[in-house]
Amino acid sequence: MQIRPIEPGDNQALANIIRTALAEFGANKPGTVYFDPTTDALFELFRTPGSYYYVAILNNKIVGGCGIYPTDNLPKGTCELVKLYVAKEARGTGLGKELMEKSMIWAKENNYTQVYLESMPELAKAVSIYEKVGFKPLDHPLGNSGHCGCDIWMLKKL
Repeated sequence: MQIRPIEPGDNQALANIIRTALAEFGANKPGTVYFDPTTDALFELFRTPGSYYYVAILNNKIVGGCGIYPTDNLPKGTCELVKLYVAKEARGTGLGKELMEKSMIWAKENNYTQVYLESMPELAKAVSIYEKVGFKPLDHPLGNSGHCGCDIWMLKKL
């Protein structure tokens, strides 16, 4: 397995992984990244200063990714953990956790002091992993992600 920074040619494979996973869990609803136009242009999105995106490769195939993004209106020192998705064939291997931890290390090295994320009940397995690595639930969203379809909000201090 290889984990590397996102490249220009990764957009289509990552968009397919994200949308396939959301549909698989019944989370392909309005107000989520399923319908977000940036899902088709992740390389371009992650050129934003203060952002970074990791891509996982297994057997020469993209099987997942995870990033850090400076979402508008988050508290000072806070970034958002975004677009953590793993293809079905790579789930259960620890890859998602590895991508998440690598992203949080990058965030800390780049002077972020806490990481925020948004999720939904349909992605309960992911939520349990977030809890295991120290994310705490919030009773309201932070910042302006534009994803009104998410109703689970969590925060972790770095």
